Formats: sequence, C-alpha cells, structure tokens
Amino acid sequence: MFAGLARYDEVARGAINHALRFTLQYSQQAFTPPASHWANNSSNQYAAPMGMRLRLKSSFDISSFPPQSKVILAALQQYGMIMADNGSSMYVTGDTDSRWNNDDLASLKTVPASEFDVILMDPIYTPANVPTGPDPVISSFTANPPSISAGQSSTLSWAVSGASYYIVSPQVGAIRGTSVSVTPTRTTTYTLYSTNEYGRSTAKVTVTVE
Repeated sequence: MFAGLARYDEVARGAINHALRFTLQYSQQAFTPPASHWANNSSNQYAAPMGMRLRLKSSFDISSFPPQSKVILAALQQYGMIMADNGSSMYVTGDTDSRWNNDDLASLKTVPASEFDVILMDPIYTPANVPTGPDPVISSFTANPPSISAGQSSTLSWAVSGASYYIVSPQVGAIRGTSVSVTPTRTTTYTLYSTNEYGRSTAKVTVTVE
C-alpha cells in the first residue's frame, strides 16, 4: 500500500515519480497486473478489475490548480493511478500528514472521470484463467550494518527467486534490483514484499538506530 500513496514529502519536493493508488466503489471478480488478487463486490461486467490503470489526459490543463494538487495531477498525467481497493470512487490515497492543505486537495474533486484514459489491460485474470504456481521464495533479507548511529546509512539486501518486482516499506517503495540504501532516523523494521503473478512473499529486518 505504501508504494502507491501520495506522500507529502514528495509533493513538497515538487514531483511524485510513481503511479498512485486509488479506489472505486465497485469491482468485479478479476485482476490485471500489477494486482495479484480480486476483492469483488459486483457482478456487473463493466465494473473494474483490480489493477486497472487510469492516466489523466495530457490535454487536461492543470495550470490553474493549487500547488499540492498540481503536483499530484502531474503525476497522474505521467504515471497514472492503479485501482487497489474498493472504496470511494476515484479516491486517490495519501499518507497521513498534518501538513496537507485540505482546501488545496479539495480541488482534485473537480477533475471529471471522463478526463482519464484506461491503459491497456493485458492479461485480465478471472476464475477461468487465473494463473497458479509457486509464490516467490525469499532466501535472505539482511541489513548491513544492522545497527547505525543517527545520520548513517544501512544497506538492505535480499536474495529472492521467482519474483517479478519488489516493494520495501516504509520509505522506499517499489524497486527493482537486490539492494537499497536507507537512512532511518529511528529504529525501523523494514518489510520486503516480493511479488509474481501467483502471489506474494514477505520478510522483515530491523535497522537499529543507536
């Protein structure tokens, strides 16, 4: 979930460099990658599958929107948003932060759904063709060094077989490769999510800040 949130720190820096997660009221019994499950609450054939990606049309003028909303809309034009759960329709999920300006963010409600394009969904999995196979296997997930002083960094490394992509949470997000450097400000437990078309495996490691 963390990887798809609109995070205040990114907005404050002026750019969100990833797709955002959003919700719709109804979904069908189907999913398309990067989703790996469904949570259907509708039998309507036109309800969305989990993982459906929408992208804000490049022709939509965002110049008049307030600062925080403008950064979010720019990300939606470049990376789009991925349906990740049932909930309020066209609701983009953000992290909890007192620095958000709710009046600014309210302007996002003025963007009509008709200004979004659906990105090609291929394949779409249903009960008739859902893939089966082994989940990724995580053989190691380590921190080096496991203990640091404030301001220092630690390298998280992992060895995984059978994964398509990874998410490291908190702070890091979606990532490819087998390592990443982190600089936590306090003792933090990191979770590695390894995902393929069959499912997801997880592992945890703690970096202690002394």
